[in-house]
Amino acid sequence: MGAATLYQLAKRGVDVVGIDRFAPPHDQGSSHGDTRITRQAVGEGAAYVPLVANSHRIWREIEAELGVSLFEQCGVLIMTSSESPATSHHGMPNFTKNTIRLAQEYGIEHEVLGAPEIRSRFPQFAPVLDNAIGYFEPGGGYVRPEPCIDAQLTLAKRHGAETVTGKVVTELRPDGQNCVISFADGEVAAKKVVVCVGMWSAELLGNPFNQLLRVCRQKLFWFKVAEPSIFPERSPTFILSHGPSDKDLCYGFPPIPGEGSMKVADEQFTVAIDPADLSREIAPEEVEEMFRTQVAGKIDGVTPELVKASVCTYTVTPDFGFIIDRHPAMENVTVVSACSGHGFKHSAAIGEAMAEQHVEGQSRVDLSPFSLKRFGY
Repeated sequence: MGAATLYQLAKRGVDVVGIDRFAPPHDQGSSHGDTRITRQAVGEGAAYVPLVANSHRIWREIEAELGVSLFEQCGVLIMTSSESPATSHHGMPNFTKNTIRLAQEYGIEHEVLGAPEIRSRFPQFAPVLDNAIGYFEPGGGYVRPEPCIDAQLTLAKRHGAETVTGKVVTELRPDGQNCVISFADGEVAAKKVVVCVGMWSAELLGNPFNQLLRVCRQKLFWFKVAEPSIFPERSPTFILSHGPSDKDLCYGFPPIPGEGSMKVADEQFTVAIDPADLSREIAPEEVEEMFRTQVAGKIDGVTPELVKASVCTYTVTPDFGFIIDRHPAMENVTVVSACSGHGFKHSAAIGEAMAEQHVEGQSRVDLSPFSLKRFGY
């Protein structure tokens, strides 16, 4: 969100500086891991549909300008393979059916598939039950988060943006018409501030964010693909609900050519952590549990051999929606977080919307569904 906002503001001629405690793109937050799912019919709710459409447009514009590859339109397959599917995904009941409904409502190209069609076209999912239902969207796929961030920072600098890295912001405070951004060895004064700090939001922003936000550790795994591979030459990203609990859900990506592995992950929202206590190591028992509960008997063509693993965080609101709003106590501070684990696909468009809001006074996309008012603030 920060890189996108920096780029879009600089593109409009704004005198802007981006500040990060690390040196983006990095693997210390929520925007890494090689691949992130993108889909046009966003089952989390209709408010996200125009955002993802705008993001797809922006990725293609940046690709054309820089000659880089950011968005792989390999399709996305969302499946429910259980007679008693997970009650919700990111807070949305009947996620697959809601995705289908939104695709129909917005005229998004898609197919509704039964188990025989899923098995025929995507044999890696042969274990799905006979009563499985699938949603296939050819316009979906994945974006590459690190190159996306790097490309937007490159363009931001071309348009005159400055960046300050390796600086931890310790305080935001109003100072007349400005807001002062403080670090241990200095400060910056700005007329307007956009805060996109993910899991550090509660610590930096105080009330009400420290009451609303939870940080949840998430694990990403890359398992070796069997030889010879049963994966079709063109395989989709996927979300698979295979049981009655929210834990009975995984998502993943097609094997990247030349890598010989498949990235697969699940999500957990039960255990919250303090960012300072985040463990970035994946234990052997976590690898074994992931393969046993989310891969074995559900996805064919994948071995239990781990190629690599990573940890990221989801900063989660009570309803799993975004927060994009003014800070209640600081008029010239806009908060863009948390994104509850499904934000990257929308990040380019949110950066554009932030730039429109700050330069033109209003964004073309309606951001009101993401306001603090829904929480009573």
